[in-house]
Amino acid sequence: MKTTLPTPSGRSPRAVRALRAPGGLSVRLDARASAVVLLLVLAALVAGVALIGTGDFPIPASDVLRTLLGRGDRGQEFIVRELRLPRVLAGLLVGACLGLAGALFQCVSRNPLGSPDVLGLTQGATAGALTVIVLFSGSAAAVTAGALAGGLVTGLAIYLLAWKRGVHGYRLVLVGIGVCAVVTAVNGYLITQADFVDAARAVVWMTGSLNGRDWDQVRPLLAVCAVIVPLVLVRARDLRMTEMGDDVAGALGVRVERVRLLLTAAAVLLTAAATAAAGPVAFVALTAPQLARRLTSSPGPNLVPSLCMGAALLVTADWASQRVFGADQLPVGVVTGVLGGVYLLWLLVAERRAGRV
Repeated sequence: MKTTLPTPSGRSPRAVRALRAPGGLSVRLDARASAVVLLLVLAALVAGVALIGTGDFPIPASDVLRTLLGRGDRGQEFIVRELRLPRVLAGLLVGACLGLAGALFQCVSRNPLGSPDVLGLTQGATAGALTVIVLFSGSAAAVTAGALAGGLVTGLAIYLLAWKRGVHGYRLVLVGIGVCAVVTAVNGYLITQADFVDAARAVVWMTGSLNGRDWDQVRPLLAVCAVIVPLVLVRARDLRMTEMGDDVAGALGVRVERVRLLLTAAAVLLTAAATAAAGPVAFVALTAPQLARRLTSSPGPNLVPSLCMGAALLVTADWASQRVFGADQLPVGVVTGVLGGVYLLWLLVAERRAGRV
């Protein structure tokens, strides 16, 4: 069944198709949003193939594809499958986690500035990792566990501090900004207490990088995505209803605070897992949902487009960092930080002109 949705004046109606399944279930497909998702997936795959072929030993895209299909020579098999493919998969998964987490936070807070970067979750994960590096000189696995624990503790602290008969938009953002400032100060203190070797190791980790990522980072990220992403997508309808206001959503049968808590916890887990795998990659969670919303021109959370946009953004930024500055010379977090900072300034100006800040 095909219907059209009304749009603002001056625009053509949006084509929406409802697919019905046995048991009375139905799925709403927006033609433009579906096309954007397909294009973003294609862009992420193309960028991934280009990234695999980039490095000190360049490999043509045709040879990359042939090697991925098991038809390459032994040298290419080792370079592609053991050295470069894990890095690309880690980039795709980290970008997807951050894009989806950013969309969830922006929907829950009803604020385009509601992202893990602004709310302090990435800084909390950084604090956990720095604690392991500086105080215990921990291994890579211990640093990953510390980052995951730091992100979860920070997320819990923000939620509890923002609670007052529920968690609401600007209060969550303001509390997050305050927690971010405190945790950033703690991170600075930990750096000053570290010796030279640990301080250098900590600064490299804090930049956010995909250098040296292997299957040990890919497998946990894949497991987190396999569990949390379907759980979030199942709740997309409830999340859309909460955007109409708590009273309206409650009248429609949505348990607002329960949904908000569940999705906030999912966003915190996604952010912590991504930060544990690649460090605090800046601004992907802030920009991906906004870019996805503008491409789809669709109301609502835009969860799947944000996920795909995050994956495409991070892998493309990593490819650009290697092509412009040489392999492994510039961490991807520097590129996303510069681009995201420019986008944040533009977003603040746009929000000010609209009278919202």
